[in-house]
Formats: sequence, C-alpha cells, structure tokens
Amino acid sequence: MEPSSFFLFPGNVAHKQYEALRMYFIEGKTAQQVSERFGYTYRAFTSLVAFFRKKMASDMSSSLFFVQNQPGRKVSEDVEDARSMIIEMRKKYYSVPDIKVTLDAAGHVLSEKNIYNIIASEGFARLPRRTRLVRQQLDRIEMVAEKSEALSFEAEEFKSSNAGILVFLPLLKRYGIDGIIGRSAYPSTSQISKLSSILCFLALKLSNRRRYSADDTWCMDRGMGLFAGLNVLPKTAWFTSYSDRVTPAMNRLLLQRLHQLWLKEGLLEDTMNLDFTTIPYWGDDSHLENNWSGKRGKALGSMLAVLAHDPQSGLIDYGNADILQKDESAVILEFLDFYRQGNPSTDPLQYLVFDSRFTNYENLDKLNRSGVQFITIRRRGQKMIDQIEQLPAAGWKSVKVECGGNKQRTLRVYDDLVFLKGYEGKIRQIIITGHGKIKPAILITNDLDLPIEKIIRKYSRRWIVEKTISEQIEFFHLNLVSSSMVIKVDFDLTMSILAHNLYRILAKDLERYENFSVQRLYEKFVFNGADIKIEKQEIRVLLKKKRTLPLILEAMQYFSKQKYNWLAGKKLIFEGASYS
Repeated sequence: MEPSSFFLFPGNVAHKQYEALRMYFIEGKTAQQVSERFGYTYRAFTSLVAFFRKKMASDMSSSLFFVQNQPGRKVSEDVEDARSMIIEMRKKYYSVPDIKVTLDAAGHVLSEKNIYNIIASEGFARLPRRTRLVRQQLDRIEMVAEKSEALSFEAEEFKSSNAGILVFLPLLKRYGIDGIIGRSAYPSTSQISKLSSILCFLALKLSNRRRYSADDTWCMDRGMGLFAGLNVLPKTAWFTSYSDRVTPAMNRLLLQRLHQLWLKEGLLEDTMNLDFTTIPYWGDDSHLENNWSGKRGKALGSMLAVLAHDPQSGLIDYGNADILQKDESAVILEFLDFYRQGNPSTDPLQYLVFDSRFTNYENLDKLNRSGVQFITIRRRGQKMIDQIEQLPAAGWKSVKVECGGNKQRTLRVYDDLVFLKGYEGKIRQIIITGHGKIKPAILITNDLDLPIEKIIRKYSRRWIVEKTISEQIEFFHLNLVSSSMVIKVDFDLTMSILAHNLYRILAKDLERYENFSVQRLYEKFVFNGADIKIEKQEIRVLLKKKRTLPLILEAMQYFSKQKYNWLAGKKLIFEGASYS
C-alpha cells in the first residue's frame, strides 16, 4: 500500500474520524462534502463535530485519537483495586508482610515487591523495628473477609503472620486428640465440622489472642484458617453463637477423655495440686457471688473455678468454672470421682496438695478413708501461735530442704501427731520456722512415713499451680471473660486447659526448654510467620528465619509422614524460609 493511502483511506474508526474533522476544520470543507467523502450521513457528521467541540472545551480531545504509551510494566486492575487498602494499612503502621497476609485473605494476588512499590510511590518511609507488643496493638482495619468454609486444598500459595501455631497440628494427631474431639459431644454447623469448630477456638488460644470481641483481625489470616482446615477463621459472631450451644456436660466429657489419654501416655504422676481461681465479670453482676480476687486484691462479682495441675508434667488435668461457695469444700471429692472414674486400682494418684481454705476437716477424713494421701496447710490463729511458742525446745530439729538451682535451705521443724475436730484419729502436723516468714507455717498430712524434707518439698511445689493460674490469666486471658453465662465461661476454661496442655507437650520435645512458661514458649518458638504452599500430596510451611527455628524443625521432622484427615489427607512439612 502506498503511504498516501494511509491518510486518504483510513482503516479504523478513530483514524477516519480524525481525517474527517481535519478536512472540516483545516481545509474548510462543508459538512455535506466531508460526509460524502467519508461515507457519513449529514446528521451523523454534525453530531461528531458537536461531540468534538464538547471534548475540546473539557481539554480531553487528545485522548480521542492519540494514546501516550508509558514505559514499564502495565498496572493490573487487581493492583489498583488493592491500592487504597494498602495505603490505609500503611497509615496505621502495618508492615509489608502484614499487608500481604491481609490481601491474601481478601483475594488480592500481589507480591510483596508490588506492595512495597505502591508504598514507596506514595512517599512512605520504611518502618522502624517494632516489638511484638507494639505490633499486636496496631489499630484495627475494617475489611470484609471471605466467608469461612472448608478449604478446597487446591494448589496455591499464601502468607501467614501466625503460621507458628501449625506446629501444634502434629501433636494433635500424634496423641489422637483430633479423634477425641471428633468423638466428643460438641456440636457442628452446616458449614464447619465439629473438629474444625473446636480447632477454631484453639487457634485463637494458641496464638495469644485477647477476647474474641476485642480483636478480629485474625479472620484475615489464612494460616490460622488452615489450622482448622478452613480458608479463614469465622467472624466474632460465630464464636459467640457457637459457645451458646455448648453445655458443661460436653466440656466434662472432653476433659474425662483427655484424662484417660494423659494416663495412657504416662503424663500424670502421683501428685496433683489443686487451687481455686476467680474469673471476674465486668457487667451486671447482681446474679453472681462475690469471690476474692488475688489479682485485683478485693472481692468482686465473679465466677469461681477450680484447676487440678500435675507439678511434674505441667499438665492441667481438670477444670470446672461452675463452683458455688456452698459447694467449695466438696470440690475435692468431685475431683477424686473424676480422676477415678475408670479403674481406681491402676491410676497413679497418691497425693493431693492444696491450701488451707480448699476443704474442711470432715472431707480430709473422707480422703483418708478412700486411701488418698494429702498435704495441706492448717489455718493458724493467735491461740495456736501462742501454743507453738510454748513447745519444748527439745522437740525442734533442723532439716535441709532442696530448693531451686540445686541449692538447699535449712529449716527448723516440729513433727507431731494431733487431733482435729471432724477428723477420725490422729493426723501428722509439721510446724515450720526459718522459712522467711514472721509467723510459722503448719502443714498437716495423713502420710505418717514420708520424711519431713520430702513433705515440705511436695507442698512447696504447690506454688507451681498458682504460677499456672497466672499464665491462664496473663496468656490465655482468663480474667477477660465477656459474658456472665457460666456455660460460656466453662467452655472457655476448657479450651484454655487444652491449649495450655498442648504447650506443655510441645515443651517436652524441646530440650532445655521444658520448664519455660507458656508466654516464653510462644515468643521463642510459636510466634512466627511463613510462606504456605499447598501442593498435591503435602502442605509445605516455610517458617521465617529465627534463632530457635532449628529446634522446631528438628522436633517436627518426626511427624513428616503423618497425614491429617481435616487437611484432605495431606502431609504437613515444615521447612525454613530463606528470609527473616
């Protein structure tokens, strides 16, 4: 084709319109002549002229015929759709990985490089290094997450800022806890199975989330959804409505089956520490009893709960949040029935350790007749202290008791047999001084043969249960209950107990870290992000670089062949990522 033909015989609509308008305005041809030359009707061409004049008035005429190409990769529609979300999150000091996790949940497929380029183009500087506490206290972002449903497990990749909790899945499978939950009496929903429902609650407990109504950004993290076999965790309203359907009998059944599991695995020793804890309610508490709260230093409307703790393994074997003051003294007998529901002749329980206000002397006599030994502390009044001061000096002796750090402490003790009102026969009483307190401590026990040093050592380890209760408050947020309904509180306590025990089982596999608190285990091992790749036969979790990561990877390699029925029968493989 001749070059002149390109101008005389335009081939596309825009070019034809350009040449027609040029002939009309530049060459001075009439509308009728131009119409005949380019095949327009008279009315169509005059309309085109009017449209062009309007565009000229708005200074947008150049876009009709000429497009200026910009160098570089074209911006996709998905990037433009996510731009406002990225800018909003950056204004609230979210990092690029945090933004990436949220975008993955919202269905936007953007790389971290794309996110960083958008942030840089808007003039944002790099964020300074922040502590975990600062990151957890970021302002909430109002976003619409996907509806929670069973994951399809098709091949895909996504990021998670809470992928560390996935290390508990091999433990759930190894000890058969998934089967126990599956056989429990807990309800399911039309979209979420029984096992996935309970794992949703566990995911929040294990990841140190505060009360469900205080923070719901977790429903944007696909790694937490994967924990339960879902695309994402449900919204806050789902957790509330689900717990309304749970009864105390369901919780007790789960604890009983877990108790049998701990016995079978040899995780329960011969001693069990018991103590009460107060769970406050911050609403209309007129229907609740006033219980003393050591955390608050006063009595307040609350629910009274009991915990039974194994000092050797650190497991919590029993919990109940439905205790009334009139039933406090009988709780110890209820626990004994719970513990010995199976075969009492084969269980390892020998000692119950508790404080002076846990039960009365009549129930101590019942424990003695049931063949259970106990160690507790006796209440002391001024009259008893006066009697102690008059004891003969010849009866006192010094003993060395083992303390922490392979050290020993010398105490003065007075060992004697006494009568107590309501207790049949004599009971052993050990008076202790030199323990750093102004007033003497008085231990009573029905074990007449155990050496004094071991009795004192057993009772001193009772403080571990108080440390465990402190963890339940500080890490699992047991004192932040948002409802006064005992059913809800009891369910929350049961989930806290199971999460606590999973941490203790994990610590058992981490050499030199067995005695770390739950908070320190979470910070050192569990709090971590990852790239997650769902493949045909397996799910690969590439955890970020961390100083303690080799220990986790070593512990997880023993479970690399396990398959998970709630993960479509796939294997779970843990690896280290190449970045921190």
